[in-house]
Amino acid sequence: MTGIPAIQQRRRRSPAAHGLSQNAPLLLGVGLLVLMVAIYLGLYGNQIGRLPGNFELTSTADNALPLVFAALGQSLVILTGGIDLSVGGVMDLTNSVSALEMHGSTGHMLLWAVIIVLIGAGAGLFNGLLIAFGRLQPILVTLGSLAIFQGLALKVLPQPGGQVASGVTSTLANPREPTAFVVIAVGLLLWWLLRRSSLGIGIYAIGNDRQAARANGVPVTRVVLATYTISGAFVGFAGLLLAAQTTGGDPTAGDVFTLISIAAAVIGGVSLTGGRGSAAGAVVGAFVLTVLVNVLFFGHVDPLEEPLYEGLFLVVAAALTALAGLLLRRRLR
Repeated sequence: MTGIPAIQQRRRRSPAAHGLSQNAPLLLGVGLLVLMVAIYLGLYGNQIGRLPGNFELTSTADNALPLVFAALGQSLVILTGGIDLSVGGVMDLTNSVSALEMHGSTGHMLLWAVIIVLIGAGAGLFNGLLIAFGRLQPILVTLGSLAIFQGLALKVLPQPGGQVASGVTSTLANPREPTAFVVIAVGLLLWWLLRRSSLGIGIYAIGNDRQAARANGVPVTRVVLATYTISGAFVGFAGLLLAAQTTGGDPTAGDVFTLISIAAAVIGGVSLTGGRGSAAGAVVGAFVLTVLVNVLFFGHVDPLEEPLYEGLFLVVAAALTALAGLLLRRRLR
């Protein structure tokens, strides 16, 4: 008799426990974000004598914007079990084109905004063709294409320069208005629509078990190709956002986004083995890394030493997130 109630109790709590277990990595990422924000508020309040206002909050969101979209693109690829090391090169290229073309009439800028996103999508399509049809390893393909896109960026803009119209900056990354949150909401909406489509179902199915997905009728080749193409579009837009944020172009400005886009995805709970993760996690991870920069600044860390502390934080955070998620899932079984 004692065994039956125990079984019933496990069954009663099973759905909640299952949900908590499934979202454990994301919840841990949210917890990490809360911790980082608390440290930032403490340091800011101690030095300035007040809490951050709207300007500081919107500036933080503006700074996070390019990484948010780079992480969204990277997460899509990781969900299929792949990885994209060309993110930095694609952002270099689209950032350079943006600096040269995002000015003039409104029609001209809208046309080039579309072209820039298509350039990113084309870069993703290039990767996807080699991976899906050539059956090449994603890490090798995207490492090679990283150098190609970096070279193209230097051809387009040999040195930092160009100028983005102030209207583009005020529309996409205005520190006086919460426009960045609107842009992020649009990105999340696009992900939500994709997640509920047959393509989105296929992406998660391939990440969980590629052979089983194929056996159940998922067109693996087409899904992988579409995933890299859409991911490239997200990353291309991230390059445009970076140009809008800095009001100019730099053919090497996107390089750093290759690794931190992966870090943002992992911190937000996207599994490097594929099949698990969400857009919300990618956004959370991007904000964690952005607030970290603020923490280091108000912590009076020498700017030359910031990469060291950022690297240590990424390694520790990624390891703790993976370990805590594993322990929590085991405990809730």
